[in-house]
Amino acid sequence: MAEVTIYSTTVCPYCTRAKQLLQRKGVDYKEINLSNEAPEVRVELMQRTNHRTVPQIFIGDQFIGGFDQLYALERDGKLDELLA
Repeated sequence: MAEVTIYSTTVCPYCTRAKQLLQRKGVDYKEINLSNEAPEVRVELMQRTNHRTVPQIFIGDQFIGGFDQLYALERDGKLDELLA
């Protein structure tokens, strides 16, 4: 199974929903809580993805986007293929 990484913050409801979706599917993920990281980590992430919001979700090296994009992949039946 592909490695999943979620960049989140402590108070983000969309982060919680993304993690819940993955948990329901039995997917292990690595969470990097930006609330607990040095500011440079957020700056590097923003430079890498050109996005300022969380969650920011990666499957392998592929940037998926946020919860809406993750949910759309699930709804369209494409998430399992990316996770394989």
